[in-house]
Amino acid sequence: MDQKTPVSLKKKALRAAAHGGGRPVSRISISLPEPLLSDLDRMVETRGFATRSQAVNDMLHQYLVEHKNMLGDAVMVGVITLLYNNAVHGLQKQLADLQVRYIDEVISSLHVHLMHNQTMEAVLVQGPAHRLQMIADQMTSRRGVIAGKMHLAAALMPPVHPFIDGGQQKGKF
Repeated sequence: MDQKTPVSLKKKALRAAAHGGGRPVSRISISLPEPLLSDLDRMVETRGFATRSQAVNDMLHQYLVEHKNMLGDAVMVGVITLLYNNAVHGLQKQLADLQVRYIDEVISSLHVHLMHNQTMEAVLVQGPAHRLQMIADQMTSRRGVIAGKMHLAAALMPPVHPFIDGGQQKGKF
């Protein structure tokens, strides 16, 4: 009979927490061709994952987020990152106007002035994935935007203020 030492139990608990973030996890088995397994092992080492399971979990999560994004109705949180030439006349105002137009989805933005008339901007968004993609497309297609990308996560932010629909306040101050 194999007795577990306190150290091996601690290692097992740490591995379980790494896989599920403290949540219960289910074990599955997959079969992979040898070249794919070798590629996976190289990626695990290169990216610093603790285990293959952690790497596969990360990849599945990303793939499922992309899948939900394609479906279009899932409410998600994300960030639109932009790199643009701030010397292009009117571009900063156009981007600010888009953020105001989509105020229900745009939560916050941060911009940093870089060298050579470049600005990097991060726009935090939440809403239906198809609508967020439309907003990102409108921002990234502006003349003067050098690069832009949206990254979504299957998560939600808590309410940011005590208002309810119609602008009515909850409770009394």
